[in-house]
Amino acid sequence: MAQYIVRRLLLSIPTLLGIIFIVFVIARLLPGDPCIAALGERATDEVCDAFNERFGLNKAIVPGLFKIDRAFVFQPEEIPASLLDNQFVADVGQVITGDLGDSIRYGRPVTEILIERLPTTMELAFYALLFASVTGVLLGLMAALRRNSKTDVTTMVIAILGVSVPIFVLAVLLQFVFAVWLPGTTHDLFDVRIGLPPSGRHSPGLQFETIPEAYGLQDLGGLPRAILAFLSGIYTFSFLITFQFRQWVDAVQHLILPVIALGTISLAIVARITRSSLLEVLGLDYIRTARAKGVGERAVLRKHAFRNAMLPVVTIIGLQLGLLLAGAVLTETVFNLSGVGRTMYDAITARDYIVVQAFTLIIALIYLTVNLIVDISYAFLDPRVRLK
Repeated sequence: MAQYIVRRLLLSIPTLLGIIFIVFVIARLLPGDPCIAALGERATDEVCDAFNERFGLNKAIVPGLFKIDRAFVFQPEEIPASLLDNQFVADVGQVITGDLGDSIRYGRPVTEILIERLPTTMELAFYALLFASVTGVLLGLMAALRRNSKTDVTTMVIAILGVSVPIFVLAVLLQFVFAVWLPGTTHDLFDVRIGLPPSGRHSPGLQFETIPEAYGLQDLGGLPRAILAFLSGIYTFSFLITFQFRQWVDAVQHLILPVIALGTISLAIVARITRSSLLEVLGLDYIRTARAKGVGERAVLRKHAFRNAMLPVVTIIGLQLGLLLAGAVLTETVFNLSGVGRTMYDAITARDYIVVQAFTLIIALIYLTVNLIVDISYAFLDPRVRLK
């Protein structure tokens, strides 16, 4: 097991380098000038020259390739001089040293922006994945165990509708139904609104304390301070461990609609895969043998069918993380959430190459980690699987 994990981690290094290179090239191919996007059309050549020098955009993109007056110019005679002094080498060097650079749009270190925005997306993606996985598996099990019944047909109709309705359409419909149409939106029941808030992460004017403030850790610096700031951005976790239960309820209310909007497509996919996988396993010879020996139906399902049927389901759940992170762009925009998805969109429109590269790298790291966990889980679900 340990050797397998080490080997996978080592194989992740060239994967991440390849991702950095591909994103670097695509970002540089975007039309437009970062200086004009950041400072406006009235920016003079002198101002843009200083701007490009500050962010290293006056260097060669790769050895011998420059961008001059919004056009790509290849200068072979500059290859020796720009072999190590180019934007790609500089970006990789920053990543290796843990410095993600400064944002062109915000003029701040990307690490600070990441600590502010990543908790929002991680919280949203985690609960959306949890909602999709648990609900999808339960619906798939009910459909498989009651094949061709009303339950089965209803579940599959829900799955088809879930896949068919785009995220932004479902998000707007949920906002209208639960924040506008429901007559109970303006009433309180035990200090909890019957209706649900249409946007944001908490109610306007809500007072709350961060983890350092609640425990008197404001004087911490360096990495501990960054970790606590990151955890404080995960409101459902932060409010819970600081015993701010009214704020926690408010944060959960604001999460419900975005989680449903983001997780519905994944829920539908998980439900369909669970149903088909369980039906396939229930038709295998060893299941019929167990039944013939008098093993109870519940024992057959629990000990023999369910775990084997979960192998493809776990794979699909791991792959859904990529879909959720991609869907976060639309979800965060509709529900006015300042997360990674919305920041990535703003960075692309502003030609903020540094933010695009850094955020893509972090998303890739998260995706690789989740897939490693999925692969390790195979050994626990099926004893026949050996990780070497």
